[in-house]
Amino acid sequence: MAVLGSGNARKMRTQLVDGVAHYRLPLGETEIALNDRIGSFLKLTFEGEINCVHCDRKTRKSFNQGYCYPCFQRLAQCDSCIVSPEKCHYFEGTCREPEWGETHCMIDHIVYLSNTSKVKVGITRGSQVPTRWIDQGAVQALPIFRVSNRLQSGLVESLFKQHVADKTSWQAMLKNRPEPMDLYAERDRLSAECAADIAHLRERFGEDAIEPLTAEDVHITFPVEQYPAKVKAFNLDKSPTAEGTLQGIKGQYLIFDTGVINIRKYGGYKLTVSDEG
Repeated sequence: MAVLGSGNARKMRTQLVDGVAHYRLPLGETEIALNDRIGSFLKLTFEGEINCVHCDRKTRKSFNQGYCYPCFQRLAQCDSCIVSPEKCHYFEGTCREPEWGETHCMIDHIVYLSNTSKVKVGITRGSQVPTRWIDQGAVQALPIFRVSNRLQSGLVESLFKQHVADKTSWQAMLKNRPEPMDLYAERDRLSAECAADIAHLRERFGEDAIEPLTAEDVHITFPVEQYPAKVKAFNLDKSPTAEGTLQGIKGQYLIFDTGVINIRKYGGYKLTVSDEG
């Protein structure tokens, strides 16, 4: 076996090039380009060491995809309002890290529709387009509103999720490439159904706080040669090795002929990646 890299893992870095998602796996100071390795044997080995992705301290258990427990309890980026942005409490003066909130939450956000296995609504910072869509395995995405901050984006999302999903079914996302959907029609339908409530939000926050967008939808092709008939996930905490022929990459998942692995789940884990040499 030939070692390609070893170090603490981070979520795969992505780039959209001519509509195709390209992936690189960071391991410490090393990055491994993965698209060209599809169709080849690859082995990931957990070396039994976890370091917090924020403070780098050793931890026996990882929380929230890579944090030690003290950071999980202390950092704003680990607060429940990150998952539920409509619960943002910055304006109440209780943000864990107000400076972090100013740079990450008190900035423009995008409310969008995407097609993963079906239509869903989501939000992201403007700077995370199209990274967010690649990370969730969306084959299409359509920005529908630009809003002034994270709280407002969460409130708009909450209106839409009364009529459409706001979560990705990762198992369904990994089984195939979904059929194209008319996201423009979905946008118009949902906007009409939520028009009165959106008008109330504009009255509350100002007309410019929630701006409709006329952007074109983005189409994303993932480097997948073959989708799994049955989705079975590796668990490095129970068995330290994930290996097999790499058949594709979608979202933050590596798809092997033997199972799938969510790289983001193992942030901070010390991994060694090797091939047959």
